[in-house]
Amino acid sequence: MMNARHLDDDDEGAQVIRLDTGHQGSAGDEPVEEPGPLERGIASGLAFLRRRLSGEYEVDEFGFDPEFNSTVLLPFARALYEHWFRVELSGLDNIPEGGALLVANHSGTIPLDALMLSVALHDNADRCVRLLGADLVYQIPVLGHLARKAGHTLACQADASRLLSKGELVGVFPEGFKGVGKPFADRYKLQRFGRGGFVGTALRAGAPIVPCAIVGAEEIYPKIADLRPLARLLGLPYFPITPTFPLLGLGGLVPLPSKWVIQFGEPMTLDDFDADAADDPMTVFEITDHVREKIQHMLYEALLRRGPAFL
Repeated sequence: MMNARHLDDDDEGAQVIRLDTGHQGSAGDEPVEEPGPLERGIASGLAFLRRRLSGEYEVDEFGFDPEFNSTVLLPFARALYEHWFRVELSGLDNIPEGGALLVANHSGTIPLDALMLSVALHDNADRCVRLLGADLVYQIPVLGHLARKAGHTLACQADASRLLSKGELVGVFPEGFKGVGKPFADRYKLQRFGRGGFVGTALRAGAPIVPCAIVGAEEIYPKIADLRPLARLLGLPYFPITPTFPLLGLGGLVPLPSKWVIQFGEPMTLDDFDADAADDPMTVFEITDHVREKIQHMLYEALLRRGPAFL
């Protein structure tokens, strides 16, 4: 009773003591640190390796591996895209939803324009462009395997039609090796667009054609000569001589840091034609020529907007 009277007389009431639990450890005396970028990167890498070893990843019928592409292949290309070539995009709103055929100029001696186009659409339009490549690409073991992993496939009508029917964005370079291997003196002058096979594919699929102009690739490896005997010996379409290669050895493989512009034109719908028009050579030729003229005009516009190549 004495203790009770003492509490009644002297205590002013119970006090609530608040506990600071914001960043306390299990004992309440050590703050819990958030994992840093290095720790998160290591954890992400280990999780990626675990999924690869256990087979917990998806690959489509063409060999496209989205996780491998975004985790392994694109980061290197993205570094070139953002810091070396400083790519500027224009006309991104012209990329339609669903299936479409993206038609672009090709250049650069080594086709880095394909990589930059992939980064541009992946990072800014959330689309994985499925590029159509020449047979030579898939005859080179490592390169062919990586191209498949990145979502690309052979430049054939069957594969292109299947991709378009699935609503994919399909990319094609009609100039082929004639464009990517042309001399520096012919820079930004479009070469012949072959027989217009891409037009026939678009007509049969009922897909729009999106013209694309890429400025900047012509300056990364200026081709000033071609060792044709060596190219034939190696089974290559050309063996380039540039101001830095082979003079500087492997150092000559470092691309010059030109400023790039990638411009997407308005989609060209082919609603006025039916699928049978794909079998009419004159119709195919006229549409092919129209697309080529459009891209050439876009190249001139992009060149003016870019200005000097290395500033």
